[in-house]
Order: sequence, then C-alpha cells, then structure tokens
Amino acid sequence: MAEHVAVIAVCGHEAAYGRALDGVVDAGVSIVSSGRELFRSIAAHGRRNAETVVVPMTLGRDPELVADTARTLRAVPAGERGTTVLAEPFGTSQHLVAWLRAAAGRVPETSALLVTAPSGDPFEDAELYRIAALVRRHGRGGLVEVAFTGGDPDPAEGIRRCRLLGAQRVALVPAAFALPEVPEAGTVPVDRTGPLIPASALRRVLGERVADARRRRREHGDDGIAAGLTAAENHGHSHTHPPGEGHDHGHPHGPGHAHGHDHDHDPGHPHERGPGPLHTHHHPSAPGADRVIRSIA
Repeated sequence: MAEHVAVIAVCGHEAAYGRALDGVVDAGVSIVSSGRELFRSIAAHGRRNAETVVVPMTLGRDPELVADTARTLRAVPAGERGTTVLAEPFGTSQHLVAWLRAAAGRVPETSALLVTAPSGDPFEDAELYRIAALVRRHGRGGLVEVAFTGGDPDPAEGIRRCRLLGAQRVALVPAAFALPEVPEAGTVPVDRTGPLIPASALRRVLGERVADARRRRREHGDDGIAAGLTAAENHGHSHTHPPGEGHDHGHPHGPGHAHGHDHDHDPGHPHERGPGPLHTHHHPSAPGADRVIRSIA
C-alpha cells in the first residue's frame, strides 16, 4: 500500500471490533472501531494533512457499519477531515457467498458444513441463512447449517443439529474475519477451517478498495460519504415489511446510491473496475461466483 496514503480499517462485530485484523493487515493500517475511535483517527490524520482512505471492514452482512462510518466522517469538521475518502466496503454478500463456496471446496464432501459468524441484528442473521442456502445450492450440496457465536443457535447447537441430521463429521467455516471457537462436540469430530480469507488475499482486496476510492476521488471528486449514508437503507436487505407498512429510516439519500446493500441477487458480484465513469454493478448468476475468488481474493 502506498506509503503516503493513510488507511483506516473500520471494524464491527465481523472483525471482533478490530481484534481479528491484528497482525493481518499491513503495519501502516490503522485498525479502529466505528464511532468515537474512528472520529479521533480521522481528525488526527486530517491535522497532519494526510490523504486518508477509510474502509468499512464488513463482508456484506453489516451495512449499518458502512452507514455509521459515513455519518462519522460527515460529523468531522471539514477543517479536520482533510482529504478523506470513504471506500466501498471490503466485501458484499455476493463476495461472501463466493468466499464460502471456495472454503466449502476445501472441506471433504462427507463433512457437514457449519457456517458460523458473530450474531448481529435479526436482518443480519437472516441474511446468513440466505447466504448459506446459496452456498449449498450453487456448488456445495450436502448438509449446510448455520450457527452464531453469541446467538441462537450457537455453534454447539449447530453441531448437535448436524449430528441429528446424520453428519459423521462437522467443519466449522467462519463467515467473518474472526475464527470461531470449537465447542465440545461429543461423539462428532469437528474441524475448524479458516481463516475465510488468507492474509495475503485480505491485504490485496483492501489495497484494491483503497485504490478504487482514490481513483474515484481523483476522477470524479467523490468522497464516498453521500453513497455510504444510504448503505443501510431497507436494513441492507430487500423489502421485508408487510404490505402497506412503510418505513422511514431517516437516512439521507445522496447522489450515487451505493450498492453496499443487497437485493437478493445471486452471487457473483465481480467488483472489477477500471478508470473512467463510476462503475456499474453487474450481478451475474451463481455459476460465475468462482470468478469473484480469482478477481478479489
């Protein structure tokens, strides 16, 4: 990563609020949690007049982290913010499907797959079930279950369910930056795979997000904040409210509506962008998801 660019990685529960990235990202990257810690980091870089890129470290399940980051950037006085740009999030739910498919390919077909992640809000947890279903349908086959650390079902219950469904062996696959603890499994052998994204690939993807954000600022004058403010619109998911029940989240609708949220498309979001006009988001069908791995990890 270029030495003259300050990079801030903003972390939520998917990265254990930064602990999961310690020793993984480049030494010059500032690892912070959202809110006050991020505010102080941006102001400190701004006072040094450093070009700063802020990257929300979500794998796609936490669009609120993106919106919170944008709100924090907007709250920093312009004089202290300096040249700060908000990058697109590290990953999307389409990327997560592809990364999990790749991880599933490294697990013996005889093992049940237990996709495990820190529990979030109800919408985030429901999203993981949808992601797991896509992993099973588009490439994995076999038994794929879901468990949440700090939630319900927890990994121990997930393992029990796999056993009751006939699994002879269970592989815990993290749908997060942090690795899950392996609980006591009784008579069923349990393997922990991971990390989901190797350190070298994680650093490369982070570098791509930084480069894209800098190019967008340079070519279009876009600091990414307006788009980031809309990332959690509709809770980051397709509409799930009953008919006739509207809702107002109070999020501003700035130009350049970001696709930090998901609209129930199949996986395979390539995120390959070149110079020129702001990129268009394509959502090819699931069989193309393996191309995501080659292009971003």
